[in-house]
Amino acid sequence: MVTRDDVFSVLAELAAAQEKLAALPVDGLSAREVLDVLEVRQQLVWADAAVDHKLVARLGELGPEALGGDKVAKVLSHRLRISAEEARQRVADAEVLGPRRALTGEVLEPVMPHVAAAVAEGRVGPAHVKSCREFFKALPDHVDLSARVEAEKLAAEHAFTLGVSDFRAALNRMLLWLDPDGAFNDADIQRRRGLTFGKQGADGLIRVSGHLTPEAWAVWEPVMAKNAAPGMCNPDDEAPCVTGRPSEAQIKADHRTKAQRQHDALLAGGRTILASKKLGKLNGLPVTVVVTTTLKELESGAGFGITGGGSLLPMRDLIRMASHAFHYLSVFDDDGQALYLGRAKRIATPAQRLVLFSKERGCSAPGCTASFYQCQVHHAAQDWIEGGETNVNELTLACGTDNRKVGPEPEKWTTRIRDDGRCEWIPPPHLDNGGPRVNDHHHPENLLNPYKEGNEGRTGSPQPGADGPDPDGT
Repeated sequence: MVTRDDVFSVLAELAAAQEKLAALPVDGLSAREVLDVLEVRQQLVWADAAVDHKLVARLGELGPEALGGDKVAKVLSHRLRISAEEARQRVADAEVLGPRRALTGEVLEPVMPHVAAAVAEGRVGPAHVKSCREFFKALPDHVDLSARVEAEKLAAEHAFTLGVSDFRAALNRMLLWLDPDGAFNDADIQRRRGLTFGKQGADGLIRVSGHLTPEAWAVWEPVMAKNAAPGMCNPDDEAPCVTGRPSEAQIKADHRTKAQRQHDALLAGGRTILASKKLGKLNGLPVTVVVTTTLKELESGAGFGITGGGSLLPMRDLIRMASHAFHYLSVFDDDGQALYLGRAKRIATPAQRLVLFSKERGCSAPGCTASFYQCQVHHAAQDWIEGGETNVNELTLACGTDNRKVGPEPEKWTTRIRDDGRCEWIPPPHLDNGGPRVNDHHHPENLLNPYKEGNEGRTGSPQPGADGPDPDGT
């Protein structure tokens, strides 16, 4: 049985070798020799991934209970301080290249054994592996097992010699060989359906990509034919036509592209759905657009608000939307909605949820990017079952995953409300990497002034002499 000391002894040897290599001068190497060294180092880096595949697969075997209730990807992102995307990539690679176990406990070969062997030899890199995963994800279900096995073996052989772009081209051609008629059945169509909304760019725009099923497009096709026609739903018109037929003047004055008209039709459709008030509630609030901003920006008409999904909304758009919206501004006045309930009620009120949104904007767990729309209310000072009270100054926002990982067990997280009102998340010892215990992802203005009082992670006081900008609160 290999012990922890055995593993860390080998890691110490690797670290020593790395330190020795880093100290060597390279001034005497020719260009060809430098390339030779880089090639060997690249092979070592690629081969090193095989070790990670085994380790990540082992974490998956241990299960969420051993990880404080979190998913493997989220634990990796937190402990290793890597991006969520990179963590998910590592888990996805380990699922197909790492060892597996049968229900009886015996060790099984990886899902892609030939590709896994190529990685262990340092001859295949992560981009090749990603291409292989995408290839088998696109492969229709009707392709039999023997063809899949041969395809995986052939893919591994080509990955030895081909660059990434050529390798992808070869896999695409192989896909055509295995499915020459493109006869994707309904299960394949449903498997490939999906829409992806990218991150908001510096200009405020969000990139959309994906695939609609034939049924979904059959639903949107007449909507687009109607509302994306010239003259319809034109935001440049003083009185846009959203029902009936636009006038000839509106049609002639419409200089939008087809893509712009389709965008405006989608916007009009979303407004219609929200206005119907038939979507019910989302985490205790009616499904509607929720935005927070400062009084200064609202009065000046400049700057931006922050939506419940975490996106930025220019003030001009917010004011235009507010002119025909259902307002909750009275919640922050004296309308009688209680913010302090004691033990009278466990579930937070809409007023409390909106106050928490104004304060936190999203999940308060460090590193979590979940927006307000994705969050539940968590009793942060003391859990409800342990006598906690439903008072707004004892609550916080938490996504479902982070909410479930809090508990009294030693491997669970705990939370507390600090003197400055912020929620601090205290990890179990095996996940404590010395990182921050409060979340500033939803408050990037704090990251510009990390030593402002109340912004520190684990430290008890701000650094002296670190004065900086003091952004307005919300």
